Amino acid sequence: MITCFIRYHIDPTKRAAFEEYARNWGQAIPRCGADLIGYFAPHEGSTTRAYGVYSIENLAAYEAYRARLAADPLGQMNYEFAMREKFILREDRTFLTLASAPHGEGESGN
Repeated sequence: MITCFIRYHIDPTKRAAFEEYARNWGQAIPRCGADLIGYFAPHEGSTTRAYGVYSIENLAAYEAYRARLAADPLGQMNYEFAMREKFILREDRTFLTLASAPHGEGESGN
């Protein structure tokens, strides 16, 4: 399993547009085959940093997922929405694997 972390630099005056974008991906991404962990908008601290996180089996599955997402009507609409509204100033994507598994149970009762 690999996890894709997308770091967005967004226009802070267009946060509501980013949140709409995130909700749209909340529908399209799972439908197209990835396990969406979530999209995260600024809350405290930076007003320009946001994230999207999802997991997928491997890079071959990612390529098939991307093709389904590109053909998905909501996916197409959401991409066009982002291009038109220009609330995303920069987007960086990295793929990571979980290195800390298996996780142990925490101590209890102290």
